[in-house]
Amino acid sequence: MADYDNVPVLTTRREDAMGFFAEKISKGLGWARKYSLFTYPYATACCGMEFMSLSSARHDIARFGAEFPRFSPRQADMLMVIGTINLKQAPILKRVYEQMCEPKWVVAFGVCASSGGFYDNYAVLQGIDRIIPVDVYIPGCPPRPEQVLDGLRLLQDKIGNQTHRIGHGGSAPHDLVAGTYGLRK
Repeated sequence: MADYDNVPVLTTRREDAMGFFAEKISKGLGWARKYSLFTYPYATACCGMEFMSLSSARHDIARFGAEFPRFSPRQADMLMVIGTINLKQAPILKRVYEQMCEPKWVVAFGVCASSGGFYDNYAVLQGIDRIIPVDVYIPGCPPRPEQVLDGLRLLQDKIGNQTHRIGHGGSAPHDLVAGTYGLRK
């Protein structure tokens, strides 16, 4: 082995590089997205009661920008899986996740959604991360509302620190039109 194998290499990719204005726009989009989460609550079990208490005046999930539940996956950007998921419900949950628009985030609410809980049998899905990606796990049986708010803050920090781009398609618009209609450039 040569000595130059241990030297760190600085590489940049053109599509990952951001200018000053693009970085400011990305930070602004991150701020807007982190404080305007539209939740799709997929509640199946006893954790649903704890989820309902989040809207009360004592815990007030509205101050974090997540007070409007959406019951259509096409209008939601945060899927909150609350409670036990049976294997018969797994394809339905996956379809709900696939119908959500990008960017989308998933929260596993409670130990049953995270790992199957104490239901270690053939009928219960042992964690929703086996079928859909999960961004934040909230432990507890059921978790306290304070834990849920901490998990929501973790998700907001994750959203705020992501890179947000406008119009990041693979081709230019004229390439798409030319390819769609068979026109030449």
